[in-house]
Amino acid sequence: MKRCLIDAGPLIALFDRSDKYHILIKDFMKSFRGRLYTSWPVITEALHMLDFSVETQMNLLEWIKRGSLEVKDISRENIGRIIELSKKYSDVPMDFAEATLIIISEIESIKEIISIDSDFYIYRNIRNEYIMNIFR
Repeated sequence: MKRCLIDAGPLIALFDRSDKYHILIKDFMKSFRGRLYTSWPVITEALHMLDFSVETQMNLLEWIKRGSLEVKDISRENIGRIIELSKKYSDVPMDFAEATLIIISEIESIKEIISIDSDFYIYRNIRNEYIMNIFR
């Protein structure tokens, strides 16, 4: 089964009908076959951006509860790598949530992501591999 990371932008767009990517990500997700992975910082970012509606935030949480994506934990042992990534990509810059996705890609050997951001064409994992954005 295909395994793919998902960033906050597509999650926000999926649940915010006024988002300019809403229809595109909704159609994309209908045809996507695979397992989605993300991190709690990504979920936190998405929920923050959906704070215009508690109902919309709860819809995202219910979607997670139903098993629509797997939310991975980042441990204290990963903080050094997050610092390393943040320094390396400080000119982009890489935010904390994005760094956690790179960590998950390294731990789980996931090489694809669904993201609205164009930054992922720059970021590389510990094996010096790009994470291919399959959405853009």
